[in-house]
Amino acid sequence: MRIGSHTPVALVAAILLSSCATMPATGDPAVAVYASAETVPVGTANEDAADDPAIWRNATSPADSLVVATDKKGGLYVYDLSGQVAHFLARPALNNVDLVDMGDDGVIVFASDRSDLDNAKIALFLLDTSTASLTELATLPSGQGEAYGICGYEEDGSLIIYTAPKEGNIGEWRISLSGPPSIEALRSMRVPSQPEGCVVDKRDGTLYIGEEAGGIWRFASGVIEGELVAAVDNRSLVADLEGLALVPEGDAGGWLYASSQGDNSYMRYALPDMEPAGRFRIAAGLYGSTEETDGIEAMRGDFGPGFPGGLFIAQDGQNGSDAQNFKFVPLGEIEKALSGTIAR
Repeated sequence: MRIGSHTPVALVAAILLSSCATMPATGDPAVAVYASAETVPVGTANEDAADDPAIWRNATSPADSLVVATDKKGGLYVYDLSGQVAHFLARPALNNVDLVDMGDDGVIVFASDRSDLDNAKIALFLLDTSTASLTELATLPSGQGEAYGICGYEEDGSLIIYTAPKEGNIGEWRISLSGPPSIEALRSMRVPSQPEGCVVDKRDGTLYIGEEAGGIWRFASGVIEGELVAAVDNRSLVADLEGLALVPEGDAGGWLYASSQGDNSYMRYALPDMEPAGRFRIAAGLYGSTEETDGIEAMRGDFGPGFPGGLFIAQDGQNGSDAQNFKFVPLGEIEKALSGTIAR
């Protein structure tokens, strides 16, 4: 359609917005890496369904480690490292997921429950690592709003969970596992608009929150005011900013990874100063590329012969003609590809 001088202003705006929506955003250059495994597609086809992964590493038999991931229309999957389904628990309306090894209390999986869009909840599960199966423990209220991002860690024997509802109110909660699970509010924080990605540094309790249109916020342990440490600039981070993953190294170093969903890439930052340290994308190879990634997860360590230096997992929002799934990339290959790169 030609836009002439007599075309109504509202129509011009609609045309321009429509044309922009069909043009993919492009950030700074990103190096290519390749998946070496992928999961069986989730059961919900033709939907935005697969969302977020979490990793349990089997220290005694690394190749037998497990991945727990969400089909937000269907439930929770447990996958082995070949991507095969070890267990599926039907539980609709779960969005993001994380897990923590609580020692004698077992491996606790927790997910954001958005079955009530006005009142967020946390769904708790026990992962039996010997059978790779899940058992639901409880559902606990976690304030107003639509449940979205979630993450947590173990602190002095307590399970600490952070919630990031769609409305931007960030909550910190202590979960008691002695007897029936119960919840205690510890701290309230806020980001300006819709968050999702959430990760906590287990070394000192620093919390990172991804605000989809704004950038990465950092909250020091115990404080309620955060600082924007990496802004969405449509170069390093292309909106929407989605999943976050943290790989610690030493007392304060390591890497923070972020899903730059707007241009189908991933950004890496060097801790503790959040210095840009390279961008990459998962390109088509033996397995397909990834697009429109929501959740990511990463963990360094031995995961057997397929992933000797660690594991990076990304949700794939466009899995060809199949339903969405998750791609597995050797973390060592990503670190090798980004060696010496700095994104500015």
